[in-house]
Order: sequence, then C-alpha cells, then structure tokens
Amino acid sequence: MPRNEKKIYLTFDDGPHPTATPFVLDCLRSFKARATFFCIGKNIDAYPEIYKRILEEGHATGNHTQSHLNARKVRHESWVADVGEAKQRIVSDLFRPPYGQITRKGAKALQNFKSPHRIVMWDVLSGDFDEGISGEQCIRHVTENAKAGSIVVFHDSTKAWPRLEVALPAILAHYSKRGYKFEAIR
Repeated sequence: MPRNEKKIYLTFDDGPHPTATPFVLDCLRSFKARATFFCIGKNIDAYPEIYKRILEEGHATGNHTQSHLNARKVRHESWVADVGEAKQRIVSDLFRPPYGQITRKGAKALQNFKSPHRIVMWDVLSGDFDEGISGEQCIRHVTENAKAGSIVVFHDSTKAWPRLEVALPAILAHYSKRGYKFEAIR
C-alpha cells in the first residue's frame, strides 16, 4: 500500500461474529473509519445480517475460505473447493489465506477462478488472537509497528475478543489524533 499518505488499512479476519463484529463496526463508525473484513463463509451463513451490515456501512470484504482451512494441511482439491464455496457468498476479488498459509499451487489456483483473487497479507499482526498477551500489549505492538500504508490484522472472533475490545478503540484514537485515516482495501 502507498506509504506516502497517512492511511492505515485495518483488516479483520474470521467473522462475522455476533459480539465482536458489531463492536468493531460501532468503533469504526465512531471514527469515520473504513476497514476490510476477511470473512469465513460458514460465519456468513450463521450471521447473514451482520455480513449485510458490513457491506451497508461501506466496508470491503474478502474471502477467508468457507471453513478456515489451512492450505498446507489439507488436500489441495479440498482447499480449492472450500475457497470456491466461500466465493459464492463473498463478492470480492480479495483473498486472505487462513493462518497466512498458502501453497504455490493454491496461489495459482486462485487465478483460475472465473474472477481471479488478489492475495492480501499484512505487515502488522496485532496478536489479538494470542491468549497469552494482554490488550495493552496488542496496543503497544501495533503503535510501535504500524505506519503510513500498513495493513494491520485483527480478528473478530471469540478467541480474540478480550484483547480486541481493549485494543481497537485505543488504536483508532491513537492514529486519529496523529492525523491518520483508516481505509478499506479496494
């Protein structure tokens, strides 16, 4: 992403989630921020109204597979089918592999869909999924590492919720005070 503008690209993996995602959307709205949500197809099936809200509020979405399969731990054909199943629910060319794991064969397969995918990774991992750290440690990690053009990954999930709830409002406030804007990846 361009490094010459004060923009940060917040991304959220694994939702929609019934508690975390509405909280994230409320926080983003209060800071007039846009973000990108890499959604799991089965979670869209479970919470279609939350997915609809993500879109209605102007955020971008991307494919994070149907059931959060790790490309390096399942048969290639199963992984491609899982991506394809999620693609039926998620109208986007953005893709983030679960666990940041993808094979060369998997990356090539993403280009063979009717509409190819763009793989989006990150340069700052908040660590909110790590139950061994605190929300304050997530804040510190992000504020010490995110800069103009950074793609920061958080998780709207049960596991990340205790840290996300603390870190996200603080991160939004920290960077907003410094003149940063939060944009979706389009």
